[in-house]
This record gives sequence, structure tokens and C-alpha cells, in this order.
Amino acid sequence: MITRFLLAVGLAILMVVSGTTSYVYLSSRQSKAVAAPQKPTDPTPRAQQLTLPGTIYLAQSGALYSFSAGRFHQLTAEAGWTQPALFPDGSQLLAVKRSGLFSDVYVLTRFGNVTNQLTSNQAPVRSRWDTGANAWSFYPRLSPDQGTLYMSYDGPKAAGDGNFNVLMQVWGIPRGGTIRQGRSWTLANNYTGGDMQPVPLPTGGLIYTKYSYDSNSNRVGQLWYTNRAGSAGKALTSQAANCSQLWWLPKARYAPPPPPVPSPTPGGPHNGPLPTPSPTAVPTPPVVKPIQLTTNLGFDATSPLAWSG
Repeated sequence: MITRFLLAVGLAILMVVSGTTSYVYLSSRQSKAVAAPQKPTDPTPRAQQLTLPGTIYLAQSGALYSFSAGRFHQLTAEAGWTQPALFPDGSQLLAVKRSGLFSDVYVLTRFGNVTNQLTSNQAPVRSRWDTGANAWSFYPRLSPDQGTLYMSYDGPKAAGDGNFNVLMQVWGIPRGGTIRQGRSWTLANNYTGGDMQPVPLPTGGLIYTKYSYDSNSNRVGQLWYTNRAGSAGKALTSQAANCSQLWWLPKARYAPPPPPVPSPTPGGPHNGPLPTPSPTAVPTPPVVKPIQLTTNLGFDATSPLAWSG
């Protein structure tokens, strides 16, 4: 009996020790890729060595931040803020504030103080908990003259639709007006999520992202253009390109300069055939090398940054 008792005690101790050491070992081998992001204003992220001109506005975990002179500054509380966008004249910010059932567009100073609310998407009290009675606004942008607010908007929804075909379409409303004064500028494809990210143009038209399904039933994004409300618009990119954002780089960074024209052969009059100029090698295009500015800050992936010069 004593031998069996000692054996049981020994096995119990062995299980505790091996379980603890295994847990500690596996914990030390976990990837840091899923570690919680740091706040941009935490003491650990130091001032960046590369200083960019102007100010960049970003969103993380419901708060807006600015980045200038190599340092971050928190502009708002973590209260659902996202998708900052600058006024065309750079004087103020547009931003979205979202809750669990709706989102609205606000005007803020460049220091994060709210000055105006441009939409009112929360349902009346009697139907506030009806998800179909609330609405969502995203990706706000002002027209170049700052008189029209463009945004992706999912209302008004059809009552009793029941098929869950809720679409975002690009709407334009007079700044300071109501959605009743607005009009839909795009015609979204069913069951795709809709039309996103309007970019107003100086000519009065819009570029935006339209989602559709290709021949293999894959959802793809295309850049589209429209010049008036209610227009079907036209595609600027193919489905195969699967585009959903505009990118820009200085021309000299991705297009090589034209090859130099060979100079004439020096010398005076010549009776025989002129020698053929030797070909000049075309310069190799410079390699675009991204420069990482931050690490483990986890900015919102669906919130484009805004940059003022």
C-alpha cells in the first residue's frame, strides 16, 4: 500500500511539474504578431527619426490621432471615431463617429474639437433598437467648393425587405442640409456591399469604388466614374485589376526618364557613310523602397489617413 501511495504522489508531482514547464515553454514560443497594439502616445514609441512635412491624421481603436514633427497627439477619446478627412482648404476635419447601430458624420477642428454634426442617422426612440430603422454613413468627403457632403450611405432601407440586401451607395447632400435634400449618385450592385470611398473631382464628378462579382463568383472592386446623380457611371478599371484604392507616387520614382538622343558625330564634311552612333543604355528604373514609420500601432485598416501639407 505504501508503495502504491508513493507512486501516486510521485505521478501527481510529475504531472504538475511537466504541465507547468510545458505551459511556460509554449508561452515563450508564441508569436508577437497578435500582441495588442500600443497606443501611439505611449512612452515606448519614441519620436520617429524621419520627419514628414505637414500633419497626418489617423484612427486607432475609436480615437483620432495626429502625427507631426515625428510625434503623435491624441485628438479625441476612444469613442468610435474613425475615417478622418480634411476639408479641401485644410481648415477643418470631417470624421465618422460610430456606435453599435448607426454612424454619423461630424466636423471637427484640427485639434479634435467637435463643431458640427452633419448627419442624424439614429432612429426615433420608438424604433431605436430596430437595425433597419438606423443608418450608416462612411467615407465622408466635401466637394471642392465645400458645399456638398458626399458619403457612402445605406439608407433609406426598404421596409420589410427581409432579404438582407443592404447596400451602401454614394450620396450627396447639401452641407448643413438633411438627407431628405440629398440624392444617390450611384447605383450599387445587389449583394456586394455597395459603393464606397467617393473622391469628389474639381470638374464636379466623382471617382468611387464599385464592387461586383466576376465570372468565377469572386467579389472584386473597380474604380468607377460618374458625373451626375443617378447616373449608371462607367468603369475606369477592369474586374481583373480588382482595384479598391487610388495610389500615387512621384513620376520619377516609377517611370524611367526617356533615353537620351544620340549626338551627331563630330567633325567637318565627310564623303563616306557616317558611322552609326552607339546605342545608349536606358537607365534602370529606381527601386521604390517603402520606409516604415511605426511598429505595432494597429491603426484602423478601414480608416484612410488624411495628410495636410
